[in-house]
Amino acid sequence: MSHNASFTPPSLLMATIGLSLATFMQVLDTTIANVALPTISGNLGVSSEQGTWVITSFAVSNAIALPLTGWLSRRFGEVKLFLWATLLFVLASFLCGVSTSMPELIGFRVLQGLVAGPLYPMTQTLLIAVYPPARRGMALALLAMVTVVAPIAGPILGGWITDSYSWPWIFFINVPIGIFAVMVVRAQLKKRPVVTSHQPMDYVGLLSLIVGVGALQIILDKGNDLDWFESNFILIGTAISVIALAVFVIWEMTDKHPVVNLRLFAHRNFRIGTIVLVLGYAGFFGINLILPQWLQTQMGYTATWAGLAVAPIGILPVLMSPFVGKYAHRLDLRLLAGLAFLAMGLSCFMRASFTHEVDFQHIAMVQLFMGIGVALFFMPTLSILMSDLPPHQIADGAGLATFLRTLGGSFAASLTTWIWIRRADQHHAYMNESMSVYDSATRDALDTLGGAGHKAYAQLDQILTSQAYMMSTVDYFTLLGWMFMGLILLVWLARPPFMAKAGPAASGH
Repeated sequence: MSHNASFTPPSLLMATIGLSLATFMQVLDTTIANVALPTISGNLGVSSEQGTWVITSFAVSNAIALPLTGWLSRRFGEVKLFLWATLLFVLASFLCGVSTSMPELIGFRVLQGLVAGPLYPMTQTLLIAVYPPARRGMALALLAMVTVVAPIAGPILGGWITDSYSWPWIFFINVPIGIFAVMVVRAQLKKRPVVTSHQPMDYVGLLSLIVGVGALQIILDKGNDLDWFESNFILIGTAISVIALAVFVIWEMTDKHPVVNLRLFAHRNFRIGTIVLVLGYAGFFGINLILPQWLQTQMGYTATWAGLAVAPIGILPVLMSPFVGKYAHRLDLRLLAGLAFLAMGLSCFMRASFTHEVDFQHIAMVQLFMGIGVALFFMPTLSILMSDLPPHQIADGAGLATFLRTLGGSFAASLTTWIWIRRADQHHAYMNESMSVYDSATRDALDTLGGAGHKAYAQLDQILTSQAYMMSTVDYFTLLGWMFMGLILLVWLARPPFMAKAGPAASGH
């Protein structure tokens, strides 16, 4: 990618606003639908597990599109790619809003994810290009701030829109923002010199990646419904995924122009850093998905209040990010990352102590505490993973890490929902087995509910379901807490020195 550093737009401020708005819109879209999932699922007549496809379809297509960004920008030019990606994102958002069935919505979310792929990398590239070297750090710090604020705004905005208007408006809101961003960026950057080149495209690698990852995501999404490997569909899908991913790995290791440079995993710090980044982000993504669903489906929260309860996770990152970026190089980055995982793990153990009596303030305070972990997570892990890469491979490394992180979030959404629902079913079945009209505790419960009629049994079953989901939520957060504790040990396998590249790293959200 060429950075035409000599070009300065008529207004740096307006160019920055236009570029940042597009990224804000895209990052917002990864979280705004989380609190609306129960409403969307109910309105379109599907289960909450099927509703998760609204999240996973966007995330997996977004991940697949990321490796194409470099080739597309060299082929068509950075500004043109940014403008077309933003316009198509606006169109896809509108189509999501007018969807009348779940298959329609999923299809348009796939399109939305695909065209969203280039938005963040192009925003970062163009900001670096139009700012003078001395001020680039400030521009990237602003971009990092945007990517942290968007996940706070997402749950609140999504909840308020869902309660006050209707869920399609969480997608329609992108239309005016996107059109404004296109108009501003086109006005500011239309005279920027365009440098393009015709480089070969790794079609075999790209096709095997799409088939392998796509099949794996479908298996994860449909597995529970089809009873996993009892289903021929799952068996065939697994075979396709394994073969396609094997072809992908072999081809990428030997091709001269791979769509994804897997050879980077030969570097120890890149290997360790990427693993902790992907697993840490997957845990973070899972929390943001499960918590709003539990609050709405089992605790009686509205979408707005669920959004307000989870949003404090973003407050401390906004306040702490500039200081982390400025002073992190003075400390061992493994220590900072370890503290991040400690805060995340402890917050999960705090959630594992929740009961049905937990109040809004307690939930919000735990989210606020986890924000310490989020603030210390991204910059150190990204700096660690890029620390032993040669300068000419840093862009490839950042791209591959972003691709795997996005994919990790997508897979985490499917696995999290599956674990949560399956554990709830197991707890419900266990409690149901111990119920009997001959058992005094059961008879007392039925008497409290008005006798042994159908209505009382239905109410008792509802109580059992609520309790089962509470127990499942505790199980999930306990598991996640121990995973974060394990990451503390894993990150210390990285070897110093770490060249803390505060610019790119800090902006890597």
